Amino acid sequence: MAYTLKQVKFKFFEIIPILLLFFISLNGSSIINVKFFSANIHYILVYYWVLRQPQSLGYGFIFLSGIISDVILGFPLGINALSLLIVAAVAAYVRVVTVRITLVNDWISFIPALLFANLIYFSSLYFSDYSVDYFYLLKNSVFTFIFYPILWGFFSLILNFMKP
Repeated sequence: MAYTLKQVKFKFFEIIPILLLFFISLNGSSIINVKFFSANIHYILVYYWVLRQPQSLGYGFIFLSGIISDVILGFPLGINALSLLIVAAVAAYVRVVTVRITLVNDWISFIPALLFANLIYFSSLYFSDYSVDYFYLLKNSVFTFIFYPILWGFFSLILNFMKP
C-alpha cells in the first residue's frame, strides 16, 4: 500500500512522543537545569501522552526509557523506570475518571503524580545509600509543576497535527 505525503506526515507525528522520550533518556538530561530552577521533562512527557494519547506511548517504552536513564545517569537499575511508571499509572487513572479535558484539570491532577513519583524516586535513592538533596527535590517538583502548562500547549499542538 502506497502512502501519500499526508499519511507519512501523520505517521511521523505519531512517533514524535516515542522519539522525544528516548531522546531525553539517551541525552541524560531529563531535567532542565538552569541556575535558578530545574524541571523534569520526563515526567511531563509521560504524564501528558499517557493521559491524552495512550496508544502513542506504551508502558514498555516508558520502562525502557527509565532503564536507559538509569544506565546513563549511573543510578541503580529501575529507579527512574519505577518513578516513570508511577507517573504513567496516575495518568491512566486520571484518564479514566476525567470527564472534561482542560488544562486546569490536568495541571491539578499532575500534583499527585509528582508527589508519588518523587517519593518513590528519592526513597529508592535514600535506601541505595545515595545522598538526597531535599531542597533540590522541592525545587524540582515546584518548577516541574509550573513548567507543565508550557509543555501542555506544545504537546497539544503536536496532538492536533496527529489528527487527520
